[in-house]
Formats: sequence, structure tokens, C-alpha cells
Amino acid sequence: MSTLVVCVDRNNDIGRKTGLEMPVAGWEAVRSLATDVGLEDPEDSSVNCLLEALRVARDLRDEDEETTVAVISGTAETRVGADRAVAAQTDELVAELDPDSAIVVIDSAEDERLVPIVESRVRVDAVDRVVVRQARDIESTYYLLKQFLADEELRQTVLVPTGIALIAFPVLLMLSGPALAAAAITAVIGLFTLYKGLAIGDYLRDLPAQARDALYSGRVSIVTYVVGAGLSLIGVFTGAYRAAPMDASDGVLIPAMAFTFESVPWLAVAALTASVGRLLDEAIRNDRLRNSYLNLPFGVLAVGLVVRGFSAYFLQQAEEIPPVTVPEISVGQTTVDQFTVDPGTRLAVYVLLGVFVSLLGVRVASYVSGTTLEEELVE
Repeated sequence: MSTLVVCVDRNNDIGRKTGLEMPVAGWEAVRSLATDVGLEDPEDSSVNCLLEALRVARDLRDEDEETTVAVISGTAETRVGADRAVAAQTDELVAELDPDSAIVVIDSAEDERLVPIVESRVRVDAVDRVVVRQARDIESTYYLLKQFLADEELRQTVLVPTGIALIAFPVLLMLSGPALAAAAITAVIGLFTLYKGLAIGDYLRDLPAQARDALYSGRVSIVTYVVGAGLSLIGVFTGAYRAAPMDASDGVLIPAMAFTFESVPWLAVAALTASVGRLLDEAIRNDRLRNSYLNLPFGVLAVGLVVRGFSAYFLQQAEEIPPVTVPEISVGQTTVDQFTVDPGTRLAVYVLLGVFVSLLGVRVASYVSGTTLEEELVE
């Protein structure tokens, strides 16, 4: 049984400081690399990561297990490029060494995100995270603070927003009072926390590359997404225009229902347009369409009907919209007099239409995919 002990460096600290091409494999090569990194920057935790990889490989070798120690690094500027570089280096090591399993050695939570990439190519038996012990005295605290202030990424993430908040707070305090100043600063801090916590920055950083790839690949969904965004803007404007003239005495519910009643058709058409584009992309790329893509347009239309039905119910009860009047109908000798649909009946019709459209989507999906209706409902 052969085991690959691999040290993972996502930020390419090791490659950048030594100038070596990754991956590096072999006991002597990795030990020399640990010496080079330590001489270049003795304070770098990557030194401890390399030494831990050597120690694990030594212990496994003492147990008469065939072991190879290696180092892989994210040799690219962007995070996506770095992850893909790690994947390519892992493929190279697996093709060359053909290990039965691997032990991943890391020194940070950032590097731990690459474990699934390694795991997708070779079985990972263990993940060894190196934690460097630090002295717990005042001098060590000062040293860590100094190191923190020297880190450019941490300064931009923590110190810059804190400085802006401290400058903006007294200005808002003088202009608008303590309540509004505290609310504004708290809102900004909350938005920044969500921005970092949800990794919106990473998404925005990768968005241009994804959009470029989508444009070059000729996806129909790009056009339908743009059309859907435009229809959504029209829906929001129409709903706001409908709700704006209402009196404040109506409270919040009636204006909200008016906004929903007017905007839902546009929003539903926008979502329907986007889903049709995604469906066309799937049909072009694959021979067989997935049921989820086939069901999506019908599901969007069904939800739009139900939501519009509920909003119409509330608005008709509040006499904000006129009731539906069915004219007199004559079929042969049978005559149906003109009648007015009450709010409950109107809501029931919308709900039944939504259920019918949803079931129609299930039937169409089962027909196109070749499955039975019972199998489709079970899925």
C-alpha cells in the first residue's frame, strides 16, 4: 500500500518565496524546500507545514509503509486559477506515483478548502492541520499585533472599514443626531459583514470570467437573463407606481398587495424567460433533458398565478380593484345570466389554475423524459 503525504499551499507562499516550480515530490526535495522557505522567512507557518509533512511521512515509513511526501501550491493570481493549478498538480502526482491513499497536511482554514479537490482524485485517509504554538505573554501579543498590522489583506479587511466608520460616525452625529448615526453605522457594518460572510467579493471577482466564458460559449441563457432582468425592472416599477398613490391610512398590507398584484405578472414572465433560456442551453448541450429544467417554467407560472390570486383576494376585499364580472352566456337553449365573481371564488380559480399548470408541467416532463407520471410524482 502506497501513501501520498501532500502539503497543500493555496496562496503559493512556498513557490513565491523559493521560485521553484510545483509540485515538488520526494523526501530530499521537500526537506531542502523546507530549509529554503525557513531561510527566506523563518516566521512563515508554511515551514511548520512542510516539517509536519516530513514527520508524518517518516512515521509511516517506520511502520514499513511505502510513502511519498510532496508539496502542491496554487500557482496563479486568481483563486479560481489557484484551485485549478492545485487540481492539475494533484493529477500530475497521481499519474506519476499512483498512490492508494493520501494524507493532506495544511496550516490554515484557507488551505483546508482544497481538501475536496485532492479527495476527488485520490482517497484521503486523514487531514493533518498544523497549529503553531505561541507564547501567551504581553510581548507575544504585541508581536502578533505587529504581524497583523503588517498583513496588507487584514489591514484592508479590518482597519479600513473601522477607520471609515469612526470618521463617519461624528459627521452623522452632528448632521442627523445620535439615533440616525448609530443606525447608519450599524447598517453599514452589517452589510460589510454579510458581504464578507457570504463571499460576495469572490463571486463578483469571478463574475467577469464567468460572463466571458458564457459569451464565448454562445449560451442562449445570457440573452434570456438580460431580458429577464429588464422585465423584472419593469415589474418593480409597475408595482411601485401602483402602490405609491395609496393613503398611509391603508397600512402596509394593502400597498404591499397592490405592489404584488401589479408586479407579479412581469416578474413571472421574467423568470419564465430566464428558465426557458436555461432549458434551451440544456437541450443544446445534452441529448436528454433533466426533469428539473422541464418543470421549471411550469413551476414559475404556477407560483405566479397563485401569488397573484392571493393579492387579488386582499385588494378586492379592500375594494381597491373591481370584481370580475362574467357576461351573459348563451349556448343553444341554455342561458347563463351575468354574474359577479366574489373574492373567494376568484382566489379558488387562481389556485386551481396554478395546480393545473403544475401538474401539466409534471406530465410534459414525464412525456419528454420517457418516465411514467407516477415515477415523476415520486421524484
